[in-house]
Amino acid sequence: MTTEFAYYPGCAACSTGLSYEMSSQYLSKQIGLKLHEIPDWNCCGASAAHLINHDLGLALPARSLAISEEKLPGLDVVATCAACFSRLKTTQHHVAQSEENRAHVSDLIEREYRGEANIFSLLQVIAENEELKEALVANLKKTLGGLKVACYYGCVLVRPVEVSGFDDEENPQSMDDIMRLAGAEPVDWAFKTECCGASLQVTAPVAGKVMVEKILHNARENGAEVIATACPLCQLNLDMREKEVNRMAGTSYDFPVYYFTELLSMCMGASPKQLGIDKHYHPAVVCAESSLKEPEVPEVDEGKIPGQVRNDGKVKSADDGKVKSADDGKVKSADDGTDSEGGAS
Repeated sequence: MTTEFAYYPGCAACSTGLSYEMSSQYLSKQIGLKLHEIPDWNCCGASAAHLINHDLGLALPARSLAISEEKLPGLDVVATCAACFSRLKTTQHHVAQSEENRAHVSDLIEREYRGEANIFSLLQVIAENEELKEALVANLKKTLGGLKVACYYGCVLVRPVEVSGFDDEENPQSMDDIMRLAGAEPVDWAFKTECCGASLQVTAPVAGKVMVEKILHNARENGAEVIATACPLCQLNLDMREKEVNRMAGTSYDFPVYYFTELLSMCMGASPKQLGIDKHYHPAVVCAESSLKEPEVPEVDEGKIPGQVRNDGKVKSADDGKVKSADDGKVKSADDGTDSEGGAS
């Protein structure tokens, strides 16, 4: 998979999801992921447009995708926000079903939209790219030291599966696997893909808080210390409503709620202020800082230092610079090319 993409920030990037944007940009630079912002992009319509008008729900994402095709040809598109990813991906999937669909959407936005670029979430891009994961590990200055993380995917990041084409729709593992790379201990819990209530927190707040309480309860019952997510609306609902839930339900939940990019970026040396963690509603700075640990250095038994396997099938001793031939059992000096009997250490 490539490491260069067109980038759709979404509306939350400069408002309620600012810390997601800050940490995503920091992380991308550290691991060599090149993101080119789509010029003159517009709101994708999440989460209400497609519920009000089907054509509007297609036209809003299609306009930004058409601009990306024009201005950033050949690049697939990445969205950090789960809801934005869902709306962009749904539109691209709809257009791919038939020429009639494609022509109709192009008519709606009054510009050509071919639907050629694929759409990915940032989580998917990192999870499916070995080069990026290797860069992630190589740039870790600290680890999460066994921090117990409940990885919360929300209800739209991996659903519907015929559209997202990503991970398991009931028990996704991509975020869990990435958290393990940074030294966290993801917990096994049942509410990974349950809905946080989305905009119900405004239109039906009591029902919305009940949904949040169930998520927090299951995370606590399964031993989580923090929650990590990949969606600005999910993070906002869990983070901002936690105090209200405690008041309503008589509970005492005390979960910092992070974006997965914040935790990874802190492990790479960023400060909480650099990432916007100090902007969270529920206190999150102290927990994040105290969770960071020095990477463990593997113990090496002196006298049994492993050799390095070369491309030619021979083994170079790690301590004396000599090369052992794999077929004659002799040691060739790296300095003078002479052979001597004996084995490499």
